Amino acid sequence: MLTTFNSMGSSLGLVGTRLLIFALLLGIMSAGCNDEVQPKPASISLNKIMALGASRVEGARPEFESFRYELWKLLVDGGWDFDYIGSQTDEASYQDHRNLTFDPDHEGRGGWTSGEILEGLIEWLDAVGTPDVVLFSSPGGNDILNGLASFDETVANINQIIDILQVRNPDVIIVVEELAPGKSNFMTAKFTADFNAMQREVMTIASQQTTSTSQVITIDMFTGFDDSLLADDVHYNEAGAKFIADRYYTVLQGILKSE
Repeated sequence: MLTTFNSMGSSLGLVGTRLLIFALLLGIMSAGCNDEVQPKPASISLNKIMALGASRVEGARPEFESFRYELWKLLVDGGWDFDYIGSQTDEASYQDHRNLTFDPDHEGRGGWTSGEILEGLIEWLDAVGTPDVVLFSSPGGNDILNGLASFDETVANINQIIDILQVRNPDVIIVVEELAPGKSNFMTAKFTADFNAMQREVMTIASQQTTSTSQVITIDMFTGFDDSLLADDVHYNEAGAKFIADRYYTVLQGILKSE
């Protein structure tokens, strides 16, 4: 397999080779877009939390981790009344915590772009109900890495995703990541420039999209993030998942409802 990639690299160049590897790694060309969405019972939790995004939300144990499990443990330890919601169900094995079983619901699909998330969002909300809090993971990350959308298109998609969430719940709180980078030897100059631009852009989006009832909050996931937190070129290992979960929890403590 390495020989194949090297021979392709001679004709595609370094960037082309990395894009090919990334596409294979995340399953960008998978048939996931045609997945049937099955309705789930509506949650009655005080804090309905939807983790929304791509493979960094979905995870793929044992190859790489999602932040959801580490965050779930923090929320359980904090005594919060919460429920993860989403049309996807994580079927990996997780250890119980405080005699509770991990909540596997989420809205992450490996390799999906902002346009694909936008296209599916209404159906997902119809299937599982409306969240109180959305954790919007790595917005535009796959758009940048697979090069299938312009920066302006990605920004427009992110804004429309937020619009839909706010129409469904005018009081929704949306926490948007200033995305963590991939491994240093994977990040080309263009990838790095586009990641940096998106990190800045989400701050503008948050400012413009916040309403009198719906907060859009950015969260810095890149400061302090390094190669030791990655299982491969772009996905979290256990330490990386905990890094991301800790940062989410710091924000969530100030916005979740308590009885």
